[in-house]
Amino acid sequence: MSRKLSFVSCILLILLLSTWVAGQQIGTSLAENHPKLITQRCAKGSGCSENPRSIVLDANWRWLHTTSGYTNCYTGSSWNRDICSDPESCTAKCALDGADYPTTYGITTNNDELTLKFVTKHAYGTNVGSRVYLMDSSDSNYEMFYLKNQEFSFDVDVSNLPCGINGALYFVEMEKDGGSSNPNNKAGAKYGTGYCDAQCPHDIKYIKGQANLLDWDEKKKVGRWGSCCNEMDIWEANSIASAYTPHPCNVTGLHRCEGGNCNVCDQPGCDFNSYRLGDRDFFGENKIVDTKQKFTVITQFHTSDNTTRGDLVEIRRIYIQNGRVIQNSKVNVPGMNQYDSITNKFCDSQKDVFQDKNDFKNKGGLKAVGRSLDRGHVLVMSLWDDSSVNMLWLDSNFPLDRPATQPGVARGTCPISSGKPEEVERDYPNAYVKFSKVRVGDIGSTVL
Repeated sequence: MSRKLSFVSCILLILLLSTWVAGQQIGTSLAENHPKLITQRCAKGSGCSENPRSIVLDANWRWLHTTSGYTNCYTGSSWNRDICSDPESCTAKCALDGADYPTTYGITTNNDELTLKFVTKHAYGTNVGSRVYLMDSSDSNYEMFYLKNQEFSFDVDVSNLPCGINGALYFVEMEKDGGSSNPNNKAGAKYGTGYCDAQCPHDIKYIKGQANLLDWDEKKKVGRWGSCCNEMDIWEANSIASAYTPHPCNVTGLHRCEGGNCNVCDQPGCDFNSYRLGDRDFFGENKIVDTKQKFTVITQFHTSDNTTRGDLVEIRRIYIQNGRVIQNSKVNVPGMNQYDSITNKFCDSQKDVFQDKNDFKNKGGLKAVGRSLDRGHVLVMSLWDDSSVNMLWLDSNFPLDRPATQPGVARGTCPISSGKPEEVERDYPNAYVKFSKVRVGDIGSTVL
């Protein structure tokens, strides 16, 4: 499960900014300056070298206004129908503008560290949450990651993330240029366009160069089209619970779906959540991985022949905290073996024992995930709350129509009454997540 249909980022702006907006033309009110972020590329025998990079804010958060002035094309939860009478006119007449990252969105960087603040009050209103992507050295395209037979590591601080808030780091099969090869999209990756994931989110304002305003539901803030693609969730977590989850799709790249034709991805995925899998003492405050302190997360993508050409057969997790290497927890669920990584056998067993539909297998399993990784993925880092099911799928009991004693239902210690966006935004405005020391390289090379 993910941040997707209900990614709550209400940017309540009066005149200059608006909620969850995206566009394809480029505005000139504010210059776009990407915050710098240092990452590292590692290799066995030669260590790690610094790669100066930058991050860019997703287009859905940006001010969208007329190309001829500063009238909003989208305000609150509504398209301006005087400007946006149809997808084509809206694309031609509306422009994305630059972002004031720290002041408006609570996004800051410091050398190799990225901080995403939950609630940010500013001159024009209030922003909740954010989503950013890693840019390549050109600062005009997204950095592409090819993860088979590689490992990816980062440090994270989730100590200030309570129930109902998710600090996520994950990969999706977005286009390198953000879709700017489409003549309708002049903004591209430089302005954070082209998002997609395995939930086929319908809240994306522009998909494949067209405004998603047909059949627009102002209450749900969703349109007719969804934006689907393969997804590899490295990290979805708060201080209570965490999960890593591959989501295969039977489509290549960004696929625009419509109506009942959006069942192209495994939306639940095959998740490894230690609490859900029976180890209640592994992750959390004062537990084996102590979420009151920073720690390192390492994810390894093993192939059938230990080369980048082989099929993906295992996704393995390791932690390091205070200099101590912590192997992943083992499954402790009756009817399941003591798996400690994601394999096809683990996923089959989990779906069977938890009585969940095995759409992971139906969509191709790890082999399909590996083929997607071969095509390259974009790194996403986000902070969000969940207006759909209050993040219960991550840190509480879910689904609610099953007893908590049924295997697979309990996912964390948060009460089922927790996670309501209006409450967490009111009670925890200063929540934040910090990601740092992002590294990728040969297996065994990223941790010195």
